[in-house]
Amino acid sequence: MMGLSFQELLLVGIVAILLFGKRLPEVARSFGKSYRDFRQGLADIQSQFHDVDREYRSAVSSVRRAVEEDEHEDLHSSRFEPPTAPPFQPPIAATPFEPPAKTDSIDMTSASDSPESVAESNSAEPTGTSSSSA
Repeated sequence: MMGLSFQELLLVGIVAILLFGKRLPEVARSFGKSYRDFRQGLADIQSQFHDVDREYRSAVSSVRRAVEEDEHEDLHSSRFEPPTAPPFQPPIAATPFEPPAKTDSIDMTSASDSPESVAESNSAEPTGTSSSSA
C-alpha cells in the first residue's frame, strides 16, 4: 500500500479500534464514501481540463488549416497581382545648386590693420590711462 509494512498496518488498526470502538464500521463507510466523492470530483475536473484542451487544439488546428489554405490559394490563384506603383522620379530643383567659388588667396589685411595704422593706434593713448604714476 503506501509503503507501510504489515506490523504498521496492524498498529493503525488497533489504534482505530481503540478510538472508534463499535462505531468503526460507520466511520469506515463514511470515509469510503468521502474518498469516492473526492475521486469522482477529481475525475470531473480532469475531464473538464481534457475537454477544454481538446477544444483548444481543434480550434488551433482549424485556424492553422484555414491560414494555410488561404496562403496556398493566394499564391496560386490567377487573380493575385502584386501591387504596382509609379516609378520613382527625383524632384526637379527650380535653380541648380552652385557651390561657392574658391579663392586662391585671402586678403587678411585691411586698411585699419596696416603697420602704419597699428603704430598710430599705439602712440595715441587715451588720457587718464597712463601706466606711470607720479
